[in-house]
Amino acid sequence: MRREWWGRGQAGRRCNKKHFCSGPFPSPGGSRQPAAPSAPSGPPAPRPRPPAARGSRGRRSRTRTRTPAPAARGHRTMSLDLPRRCLLMLLVALNLTQGDPVRASRGPLLTCTCKGPGCQGPTCRGTWCTVVLVREEGRHLQEHRGCGNMHPELCWARATDVLNHYCCYSSLCNHNVSLELEALPTPEQPPVESQLPLILGPALGFLVLVVSCALGLWHIRRLQKKHQHLHSELGDSRLILKASEQGDSMLGDFLDSDCTTGSGSGLPFLVQRTVARQVALVECVGKGRYGEVWRGLWHGESVAVKIFSSRDEQSWFRETEIYNTVLLRHDNILGFIASDMTSRNSSTQLWLITHYHEHGSLYDFLQRQTLEPRLALRLAVSAACGLAHLHVEIFGTQGKPAIAHRDLKSRNVLVKSNLQCCIADLGLAVMHSQGSDYLDIGNNPRVGTKRYMAPEVLDEQIRTDCFESYKWTDIWAFGLVLWEITRRTIVNGIVEDYKPPFYDVVPNDPSFEDMKKVVCVDQQTPTIHNRLAADPVLSGVVQMIRECWYPNPSARLTALRIKKTLQKLSNSFEKPKVID
Repeated sequence: MRREWWGRGQAGRRCNKKHFCSGPFPSPGGSRQPAAPSAPSGPPAPRPRPPAARGSRGRRSRTRTRTPAPAARGHRTMSLDLPRRCLLMLLVALNLTQGDPVRASRGPLLTCTCKGPGCQGPTCRGTWCTVVLVREEGRHLQEHRGCGNMHPELCWARATDVLNHYCCYSSLCNHNVSLELEALPTPEQPPVESQLPLILGPALGFLVLVVSCALGLWHIRRLQKKHQHLHSELGDSRLILKASEQGDSMLGDFLDSDCTTGSGSGLPFLVQRTVARQVALVECVGKGRYGEVWRGLWHGESVAVKIFSSRDEQSWFRETEIYNTVLLRHDNILGFIASDMTSRNSSTQLWLITHYHEHGSLYDFLQRQTLEPRLALRLAVSAACGLAHLHVEIFGTQGKPAIAHRDLKSRNVLVKSNLQCCIADLGLAVMHSQGSDYLDIGNNPRVGTKRYMAPEVLDEQIRTDCFESYKWTDIWAFGLVLWEITRRTIVNGIVEDYKPPFYDVVPNDPSFEDMKKVVCVDQQTPTIHNRLAADPVLSGVVQMIRECWYPNPSARLTALRIKKTLQKLSNSFEKPKVID
């Protein structure tokens, strides 16, 4: 409810709270007729001189006079809405005024232009004229023109970005006045440097996510290619694993048919897992530092199952990798069948399934048997053929890289039923391809057997970045294997007991330092019996063995040279016999 102040004068006037005054109002008696002016009793009193028009910053008289307003029928009001008035009062309270406050003058009323919601006509009368420019919500500008009688201190308010109040003191002085507001403040833009983390952070995070997803998809695709479905490779597995006819070899059918991986190394992955789950372990035929070897049965046929210990997982992985990626189908390389990771007795077992050879390793065979020179040469030639196949690189779509064994010894050479040797245990093998000049050493912390280590390995002078260095160490070890064979060869009725190399100068389990002292410092080699010199063929073998033991690695024979020399020496012998 609007409160009003009642002034006194000739006819009485009323002013609203917004300091805008309207025309005459009815007398207190309730009559709407304007009061008749009283007759003057004397000369009229001089009227006070109105202040000069001085604009919005002019200073008016401090004398408060009340001038009677002429009578009029209607009344005009001009007011501002309540929020705007509160804003104006707040500006005053915050000391936004300048100079001394101006009091309302009692001088003559001015005629001012009136424009706004409260105007009753185009003009109004007041002590001064005003123009108010207000910025409403939504940045819409509202302009009001009128007259004022109270709160002259508002005339001194400074213009802001939401309000500009202008006062002037002459008739119609507010008619052509144009006001402007202060410019709106623009939000501060953060420096470019401060925006870099905000931009680069999400961008880098998104990039890392994309790269991670791409690597994950690539890894999944790689596994899918390795583990192709059995039906896409072979058709119905029931046709593959059907029972064979009486007397046929299922393993031979598998490995000789088109059901291999294409590398000639073994069966497809899913067939390998199927075969591994159908193998029944029968008896343990050997134990070593890195696992056990069992004889197993698969569809009535004997297979060898090498069970790796958990600490030798890298050897199992390496051997599986080489067998499945390299063309190793050779008569003098142990035939690979399957590889699988199984769980038995609440423990994980790493299986490598290969062909089974009942004679066992050359180490076991030499302890049981003595050899005629012809059989000794047969064993030596076959072992040399296997080593030469490993060392040579085969080019073409069905080729293979060159491979160095790195752990060649009599325990890792098996004797087949036809009395030929085949090389086994590729857990430490190194691969090299001349085309890409890539040397694949693997990631196996295991080292070779100390007794068979070459001098350059013992004194740590081997060039690990050169593939030929690894082949030279194989030649040194192969010379020791030939020495073991010749020791058990009968010449003129004389034969020696089986002994490992350096049996007379180092203990049964020699240390690295023991072997280094004997081989590198003392430069000793195993003793060769004089009886071998009496045989013209075996004397040639002895000479070749000594050439395998040259201290200079590059001066040693190659595997291919050893193979051809042994083949030439064995051509004059009759069919070998096993002598108990």
